[in-house]
Amino acid sequence: MLSQSCNYDQSSDQIVMVNSIGSNAKSWNSHLKIKCWNIQVSVLSDPKNRSFYCSLFIVLSLICGAYFIGSASISQEYKEKLTRWKVIYNMQNTNLDTCKKRCQPSGTEALPEGIVAKTSDLEMRPLWGSSMKNKNSTPSMSLLAIAVGIKQKEIVDKIVRKFLSSDFVVMLFHYDGAVDKWRDLPWSDTAIHVSVMNQTKWWFAKRFLHPDIVTEYKYIFLWDEDLGVENFDPERYLSIIREEGLEISQPALDPVKSEVYHPITARVKKSKVHRRFYKFKGSGRCDDQSSGPPCIGWVEMMAPVFSSAAWQCVWYMIQNDLIHAWGLDVQLGYCAQGDRLKNVGVVDSEYIVHLGLPTLGVADDNKGINGMAHSQKEGSKALAPSGPPQASNRAKVRMQSFIDMRIFKERWRNAVKEDKCWVDPY
Repeated sequence: MLSQSCNYDQSSDQIVMVNSIGSNAKSWNSHLKIKCWNIQVSVLSDPKNRSFYCSLFIVLSLICGAYFIGSASISQEYKEKLTRWKVIYNMQNTNLDTCKKRCQPSGTEALPEGIVAKTSDLEMRPLWGSSMKNKNSTPSMSLLAIAVGIKQKEIVDKIVRKFLSSDFVVMLFHYDGAVDKWRDLPWSDTAIHVSVMNQTKWWFAKRFLHPDIVTEYKYIFLWDEDLGVENFDPERYLSIIREEGLEISQPALDPVKSEVYHPITARVKKSKVHRRFYKFKGSGRCDDQSSGPPCIGWVEMMAPVFSSAAWQCVWYMIQNDLIHAWGLDVQLGYCAQGDRLKNVGVVDSEYIVHLGLPTLGVADDNKGINGMAHSQKEGSKALAPSGPPQASNRAKVRMQSFIDMRIFKERWRNAVKEDKCWVDPY
C-alpha cells in the first residue's frame, strides 16, 4: 500500500509538474505576444518610424516595379535580337547557297562579280574620245582571220576589200614577218596584224582566237590566203547560213578553176546549199545511208566558217602542238551544236576558187624560207645569200602534216577509250 501510495504520489507529482510547466509555457507565450504587440504598437505609433517604413515600402515597390519592367523590356529586346540573328543567319545561308551555285572564272574569287570582265574583242580603241565612230554605229559581228605571206599580197587584198565592205573585223597572221610591206594598202591600218615567223593559221588561231576573245563575233571565217573571191559575197553568205542553220560551213569550190578540192566541197550548180556527197562506184561509197565524213557532215580546212558556239568547241579540239591540224576536219561535226547531218554544209550559191598555191616551207629567190630577206640597215644594199640557193622545205612540211594527222587520230582514239562518261552521238 505504501509503495503504491508513493508511486501514485510520484506520478501525481509528475503530472502536476507537467501541468505546471504547460501552464507556465502558455503564460510565457501570451506574455511574448503581448510584448510584441506592444512593440509593434509603439513602433507604428511613432511618426518618425512610420514615415521611414512608408518610404522603405515605396522604394522597395519602385525597385520591384523597375525590375519587372526592365525584365520585360530586356526580354522583348532579346527576342528581337534573336529574331534579327535568325533572319541574318537565314540570309547568310541563302547567300551561301547562292554563292556556291554561282559560276565564277578561276582566279576571280577575290573580286565582286560585277567587276569581272569575262570576255574581250578585237575592236581598236582610240587613245582619247569615244570608241565608237558615231552613236548610231554598231560593232562588227563577224571576223575574218587569214594567215598571209607577202607573195600573196594581191590575192589577199581582193579578199580583204570584200569583207571590209561587209563590215568585218580583219585579222592578218603574218608568217613571213613582212608586216611593213602591207602598209601601202588603204585598209592596212584598220586591220589587226600579228606576226610570228613560219607558223600556220591553226597555230595563230589557237593562241590569238581564244573563245573569250572572239565571243562577240557571231561568225569566224578562218581562211587560207590562196582563195579567189570573184563569185563570193560575204553578206549574202551570212544570210544563207543563218537561214539554213549552219553552224559549220564553207563556200563551195569551183571544180573547174580550183587546183585542189574534195568531192563534197565541189560546187553543185543550181543549188543553194548541199550537205551530202554521193558516190556509187568504187571504194568508199556515199549514199543516203551514209552518216559521217567524207559523205556528210564535213568541210575542208582551207575556208571554214564557224558560228561562235561551234568555234568555242573547235578551239578546244585544236591541239596546241599539232600546228597543221590535219585530221581535225573529220571530227568537226562533233562541234556542230547538234546534228552534224543538218548543221554542217557547203554553200553553192556563194563559191570560191582554191588556187592551191604552196606557201609555208617554200624558198624564194635571194631570200630565206618564206621571204626572210637578209638586209643591212636602212639605205644599205641587200646582201646576196652565200652558197647555193636554199632548197624548198615544202616536202618536209607536207610530211609533217601527215605525221600530225596520225598523232591526232591516235589521241582521239585514246580519249574515247579513256573517257567513260563520253557517249558518241554518232
